Amino acid sequence: MKKKFVALLLVLSMTFGFASVSMAAPIKIGISIWSSTDTLGSECKRMIDAAAKALGVETQWVDQAHISEQVTSSAETLALAGCDGIIICNSASAEMGSVIKTCDENEVYVAQFFRVIDKNANPDEYSQACKSKYYVGAVHESEFDNGKTLVLILASQKGCRKIGLEGWEPGDATFLGRWAGYKAGVEAWNEAHPNDKVVLLDPQYGRTTTDTGRATAEAIIDANPDIDALIVAGGGGDTLLGAIAAIEAKGLTGKIAVVSTDFLPDLDAKLKSGAMAAESGGHYADPFFAFLMVYNTVRGKYETSTEGFHDMVFPYMYVASPEDYEKYAKYFTGNALPYDEKEIQALAELSYEDLAAACAKLSVEDVVSRHSK
Repeated sequence: MKKKFVALLLVLSMTFGFASVSMAAPIKIGISIWSSTDTLGSECKRMIDAAAKALGVETQWVDQAHISEQVTSSAETLALAGCDGIIICNSASAEMGSVIKTCDENEVYVAQFFRVIDKNANPDEYSQACKSKYYVGAVHESEFDNGKTLVLILASQKGCRKIGLEGWEPGDATFLGRWAGYKAGVEAWNEAHPNDKVVLLDPQYGRTTTDTGRATAEAIIDANPDIDALIVAGGGGDTLLGAIAAIEAKGLTGKIAVVSTDFLPDLDAKLKSGAMAAESGGHYADPFFAFLMVYNTVRGKYETSTEGFHDMVFPYMYVASPEDYEKYAKYFTGNALPYDEKEIQALAELSYEDLAAACAKLSVEDVVSRHSK
């Protein structure tokens, strides 16, 4: 929408000699997210706000709670608000059909964060994304590897053998990837230890609030009082807080090993108390790279394809002890960010290939090497 308006101003300026017409309209990027205020969402916002400030980009946020109708309407809202580009964390990949259609019709670039469209599970949406001039791509984690790693931490380091599973939304693309990884981890362990097998229960779903997360964890434990571990797959952090509260209320803290994805702000205390056994996370910079992808596409620095799209993989970090978390906290929490203003500006000038490489190498060690100089 904004591009059409600026083009009209340019025509008027050339036709009528309006010397006062300014072509320097700032880039505007919309962010469609489940929540910009929960544990993970607020960290994402902190990172993107820093990037927007460093690059002089205007932003507009829409919280859509991972409700399908709100996810699809958020793209319409942001397009009509004059955004040049959008980054979006959808729930089900099927929602991207509507999102891409909206962006095509309004000539607005769009990239996913924490998500990618699976070619096999969603072939129609995948084909649509490949053909779209305005679908930039996706930044996401290897959820399969993430899930497998967490299960093997439970089995090998924590000695757990019966694991409950709490998801947040049936059919969510990210949850399905993690679940496949959890099952693969169990299969790998059981193949190597046929006389000491691990059992993974079918998932129950706790949505994205503390209350629903707690109720779901209570139901899992009541139906399976012999579980010695609970995976809270994710959902932004509030689901996990509810599950921890449920376990504490039942006097089972430290007796049920809890692992999850999405770092809590007091993870060090949770690890020390036994409320958490291990966690993967540190991935709030994922949408930052989606933001840079869209920013550089709007600028004309990155080209889009009608035969494919950019697919950028972001690394998870794992902590299974207070010592692990102490190193992470120094460079990623509080007022700290993995990139300062000058580094953000430098990243924005990289080629796509070099940006993808920078994304892939982000770690505690990477930040230490840059910020300790």
